[in-house]
Amino acid sequence: MKCPYCGHNKDKVIDSREKRGGEAIRRRRQCLACSRRFTTYERTEEAPYMVIKKDGRRETFDRQKILRGLLKACEKRPISVTTLEELIDTIEQKLQERSEREIPTSEIGSFIMERLKELDKVAYVRFASVYREFKDINEFMEELKALLEK
Repeated sequence: MKCPYCGHNKDKVIDSREKRGGEAIRRRRQCLACSRRFTTYERTEEAPYMVIKKDGRRETFDRQKILRGLLKACEKRPISVTTLEELIDTIEQKLQERSEREIPTSEIGSFIMERLKELDKVAYVRFASVYREFKDINEFMEELKALLEK
């Protein structure tokens, strides 16, 4: 495993734990060159889930892409990366429960916004502003008013 900090190829596993009922293994590793620690996840490889984009294109489900978007929305907010990973785990679990291997981005986005609204209203507004592509300030203000009324 390549160290994300220095790029060295040698490390040692410090801790291994089952995650999500045995569907993944979380490994805590330490680089033998720079001694920094990092986490990896081991999952079984399955047929990929496809995401149907707004314009009809299809691409494989990418949990890292969702995590990057969530990290931007939650920047400087009191939400841990672990909480965000659990949210993505829930999305993956929903995908696995479906009989079809494709899911529209609208379903994923709606689920994320529901959870963010519960976790942190500022992160919710940040995510919604990008996801819903507000056309002008009035649409944005309508969303804020709806949020304040609840």
